[in-house]
Formats: sequence, C-alpha cells, structure tokens
Amino acid sequence: MAFTIRPVDYFYLNVRDELGAAYRVLSTLAERGVNLLAFTAVPAGPSLAQFAIFPEDPNRLVAEARAAQMPLEGPHHALLVQGDDVLGAFASVHERLYQAGVDIYASAGVTDSRNAFGYVVYVREDQFERAVAALEP
Repeated sequence: MAFTIRPVDYFYLNVRDELGAAYRVLSTLAERGVNLLAFTAVPAGPSLAQFAIFPEDPNRLVAEARAAQMPLEGPHHALLVQGDDVLGAFASVHERLYQAGVDIYASAGVTDSRNAFGYVVYVREDQFERAVAALEP
C-alpha cells in the first residue's frame, strides 16, 4: 500500500458553540489567504466548540489570526497521512505505529471517490519523532 506522511502543525481555537461559528472562522481565514490542509470541530463543553486548524503555512495562520483577533493555542504536531484507498489502509497506519510503540490518542480519516484517503493522526509530543520514523517508507 502506497502512502505519504507529512508532519503538520495545528492550532486550537475555542469558540462559542453557535450557529455559523465554523463558517465565520473558515471564511475569515479564506478571505485572509490562509489555506488549510485539514479542519476538525468537536464539542469542548456545554457552550464551546474546539476547532483544530491545520494550515499549509503556520506562520501565515498565526499572523492572520492575530490580525483577526482569533486567539490560537499552538502550534502542536500531528501527522497527515495520505495514500491509496485500499482495504485496511487505516489499519496499516495503526499497525506500523503500534509496532513502534507509539500511542495514538486521536485520529480522523476520510476516503474519497478517487480511491485516495487522508488521515490526521495525533500522537504524544514525546513520541512524535518515533511516529514519523515508523511511517517512513
């Protein structure tokens, strides 16, 4: 199975969980020329949502978020794995990390109609370099 790994930086943004919150953040970043590799949104309490923002250019995100008065937390590190969508693709990534003794504490993946997949893998900072090495060809 062919896949590529890319270490990526991501940032958290906590916002009031209300209609249109993600739209406002994402459209503001797009208007400011911030290109995203990935984005996730999860509940962070009864009235909060936490967005994980994975920019193509972390420095640009930081500068533009500051200008837009968006308080970011980060950078943090994750892995962006992309490859051919074959049966067991996600399991293969987990197997390699498991064999290297790397603990995955969160992940999110998706496949597309072109037979490809994208997978964001969160590992502990002290295991990050080991994770990168475990997924290298």
